Amino acid sequence: MTALPDATNAAHDFVGIGLGPFNLGLACLTEPIGELNGVFLESKPDFEWHAGMFLDGAHLQTPFMSDLVTLADPTSPYSFLNYLKEKGRLYSFYIRENFYPLRVEYDDYCRWAAGKLSSVRFGTTVTEVTYDEGDGLYTVATAAGETYRARHLVLGTGTVPYVPKPCRGLDGGLFHNAQYTRRKAELLDKESITIVGSGQSAAEIYFELLSGIDVHGYRLNWVTRSPRFFPLEYTKLTLEMTSPDYIDYFRALPEETRYRLEKQQKGLFKGINSELIDAIFDLLYQKNVESGDRGVPTRLLSNSSLTSARHEDGGYLLGFHQDEQDKDFEIRTEGLVLATGYHYEPPAFLDPVRDRLRFDGHGRFDIARNYAVDVTGRGVFLQNAGVHTHSVTSPDLGMGPYRNATIIRELLGTEYYPVEKTIAFQEFAV
Repeated sequence: MTALPDATNAAHDFVGIGLGPFNLGLACLTEPIGELNGVFLESKPDFEWHAGMFLDGAHLQTPFMSDLVTLADPTSPYSFLNYLKEKGRLYSFYIRENFYPLRVEYDDYCRWAAGKLSSVRFGTTVTEVTYDEGDGLYTVATAAGETYRARHLVLGTGTVPYVPKPCRGLDGGLFHNAQYTRRKAELLDKESITIVGSGQSAAEIYFELLSGIDVHGYRLNWVTRSPRFFPLEYTKLTLEMTSPDYIDYFRALPEETRYRLEKQQKGLFKGINSELIDAIFDLLYQKNVESGDRGVPTRLLSNSSLTSARHEDGGYLLGFHQDEQDKDFEIRTEGLVLATGYHYEPPAFLDPVRDRLRFDGHGRFDIARNYAVDVTGRGVFLQNAGVHTHSVTSPDLGMGPYRNATIIRELLGTEYYPVEKTIAFQEFAV
């Protein structure tokens, strides 16, 4: 990819805003394309991906082939295998016989890839996007006073930590799991710790804190509103739902049906690794044997929605509702970790061009099959944030290269990387 000089009147083909794994993958895939010139703007000083959850041994829930590029271009120099080769770990990874990269390893891989690219601008905060009807160009303004003009935008600002309404604005030391490794030390001297939420992050934190419960002597609670501690469904016919076939099927469903399915399908991409669930049970069993009549000071509660929270006496009084029993109860805790997931918020810098963007009946982006969200159908593209339109394929790392190959086809007007049309054995529609 030919990157034009910054802060000039020359127009780029596109500007990518935000640099998570998906836009980083787009940067890798467009780097060798001479017919495209573009630039990627990221406000952080360097690449960072969920650094707050680099727990010992934590790994991806998708295999190494779901890297930045392989499923679009297996010959790319930005592949995870090439990263391992350059780092001198390819044979070690082979002997390890585990297809799932460590989370800290994946982050290092992304940093390695970003360091090889000419189109990435770190430390660049976008403040406003405007559109000129005369020349048909978007102007992207930054906090440093630079401007970038482009025919297309690719939005990759990602999701932000979700804080439940009862906890917003509370005093004290509560924090979202996105900050866990940086603030874990604050928890260890507490008399009690409560984790609210479900999914892989909550399970990893619970397992780690349970491992140290004898050393530090705290009481440990894990509360989720889910009916049970759901495992991530990872059987092969279910995995076929991460496919262009299922996107076509899901995208064609009525809007209300898609929103209903969005709630029902969370276990397909927000569940807990089944091996971790088993490890938690085994650790609980071990600690119960060792503790004898004393028992282990821990509680696991499901079906319980957080309804209120109050900061008092150096801790929190949390109100819950047990949904199936229709009963209220309270938990007092000193430490509070919110493993409550992430949600998408349209960035404020898009406000001047809001009239050029499409929204559905629920006020969320109406994302076209080709990932465009603007009125022209091929001017502004969105990474991730499309579970309501593209189902479980939206957050899936393995579908990132497919989405980027599709976006590149729209940018070029021709297919540079082959875009699969169908890969599933099963039929989703009748």
